[in-house]
Amino acid sequence: MQAIFAEDRRKWWLLSFAFLATVINYLNRQTLSVMAPVLLQQFRISATSYSQIVFAFMLAYTFMNGVSGRLLDWLGTRIGYSLTIAFWSAAEILNALSAGALSLGIFQFLLGVGEAGNYPAGVKLITEWFPPQKRSFASGIFNSGASIGAIVAPPLLALIMLASGWRTAFVVIGVLGFIWLAGWLAIYREPGAASAAENRAGRLPLKTLLRSRFLWQFTLSKAFSDPVWYFYIFWFPQYLKVAHSFSIQEIGETAWIPFFTATLGNLAGGAVFSVLSRAGARQATARRIAILIFSALMVPAIFVGATSSAAGCIVLISTATFGYSGALANLLAVPGDVFPMGAVASIWGFASMGSGIGGMIFSLITGWLVDHYSFRPVFVLFGVIPLAAAWLVWTLPRNAEPAHLRAQTGSGLPAPR
Repeated sequence: MQAIFAEDRRKWWLLSFAFLATVINYLNRQTLSVMAPVLLQQFRISATSYSQIVFAFMLAYTFMNGVSGRLLDWLGTRIGYSLTIAFWSAAEILNALSAGALSLGIFQFLLGVGEAGNYPAGVKLITEWFPPQKRSFASGIFNSGASIGAIVAPPLLALIMLASGWRTAFVVIGVLGFIWLAGWLAIYREPGAASAAENRAGRLPLKTLLRSRFLWQFTLSKAFSDPVWYFYIFWFPQYLKVAHSFSIQEIGETAWIPFFTATLGNLAGGAVFSVLSRAGARQATARRIAILIFSALMVPAIFVGATSSAAGCIVLISTATFGYSGALANLLAVPGDVFPMGAVASIWGFASMGSGIGGMIFSLITGWLVDHYSFRPVFVLFGVIPLAAAWLVWTLPRNAEPAHLRAQTGSGLPAPR
C-alpha cells in the first residue's frame, strides 16, 4: 500500500516537471516574439523577413517532431526528455550571438530542432503514468505550461531587455533549461514493471503506423489547429506595436493577457470533459464534443481587425486562446485512447510534423498579408481554420484500424471508448 501511495505522489511530481519544461519551452519561444519589435528595427528586418525567420524555426520543429517521437519511444522518457531540453537550451543561448536576419534564422532553426521533443515527451509521460480517465486533466496541467510561459514572457523579457539588453534575455532563459535538467535527472524514475512492459509491447513498426488512417487524419487536424497558436505566440506583440502603437513597456504590461486566458482554457478543457463523462458520454465522444465547443470559441477572432479599441481586440484574442487551450487539453489525450503506450510519442511526433507544416505555411501567408494588406485578413483566416481542425478530429476513427495494427501488440489495442 505504501508503495502505491509513493508512486501516486511521484506521478504528480513528474507531471510538475513536464509542466515546468513547457513553461521554459515557451519562454524560449517567446523570447524572439517579445524581442521582435527591437530586433526588426535594429537589424532592419521586414515583416516578410521576420516570417522567414519564424519559418526557419518551424521547419526544424516540423521535421524533428517525426524523429523525436520515434526516439522517445525507443530511448524512454528520462533520456529523451533530457536530450531535448539540453539541446534547445544551448540553442537559446546561441541566439544571443545574432548579428542579423541570417544568423538569427540559423539559431532559431537550431532552437526548433530541440523544442520538437517537448510535446512527444510530455504526452508519453502522461500516458505512462496516468489512467485514461485522468489524462485530459493531466494534459491540461501539462499544456498550461505553454500559457504560463507566454504570460510570464512579456513582462519578464521586457524587464531583462530594458535592464541589460536583448542578448542577456536569450542567455538567462537558456540557463533555466539547464537548471530544470539537473532537477529532472535527480528525481525521475522509470514507471513500474507493468507499465514498462506495456510500453515495450506497444512499440509499433513505422510501416505499421504509416498505414493508419488515424495517424494521417490526426496529423492533418494539427496542421489547421496549431497555426492559430503560433500566430498569437509569434505575432501578437508585433500586432500591438503596428496596429495600436504600443511601446515595449506597454507590450510587457498587456501581451500576457491572452495567455492567462489560455491557462484557464487548459483547466476548463479537463473540466468540460469530466462533466460530459459524468453525463454519460463515452470517453472518445466526450473528448470530441469538448474539442468542438472550444474550437467554436476561436471563431470570434475574425472581428479583431474590424475593432478599433485595443482593449476590445485583446478580449477577442483572449477568447480565442481560451478556446485553443481548452480544445488542446482534450486533443492531447486522444491518441492514448486509441493506440498502445509504446506508440503514443510516435503518433504525437508525426502529428506535430503536421502542426509544423501548417505553421510554416501560415507563417509565410501571415507575413505576406501583413506586408501587402494588414493584420485584418490574417485574423479572419485564423478565426476560420479551427473549424476545419475540429471537423477532422470529430471524424477520427474511434479505434485503431485496420486489423493489422491490433495484431502488432498481441493482445490487441483498446476497443472504442
